Amino acid sequence: MTQKLNTKAVSLALGIMWSLGVFVMSITALNTGSYLHNMVDFLSTVYLGFSLSFGGIITGMIWGFLDAAIGGFIFAWLYNKLAE
Repeated sequence: MTQKLNTKAVSLALGIMWSLGVFVMSITALNTGSYLHNMVDFLSTVYLGFSLSFGGIITGMIWGFLDAAIGGFIFAWLYNKLAE
């Protein structure tokens, strides 16, 4: 008997975790001189509107949540299909 993953729970968990990761990375980059600025530059090319400002961080968190939630859903769905 195989265990099935709850696709909704996995997608929400990954979306929340990545969104918080983008937030922590952004706050850290704001409070340091150059630490993590390369990562912010990279993510700003992936997530439209993401920048080191209040609105940009919120936009990046929303994009990050959607990105990871969709990826988590696909991962859990594929796992369930392969585990059958």
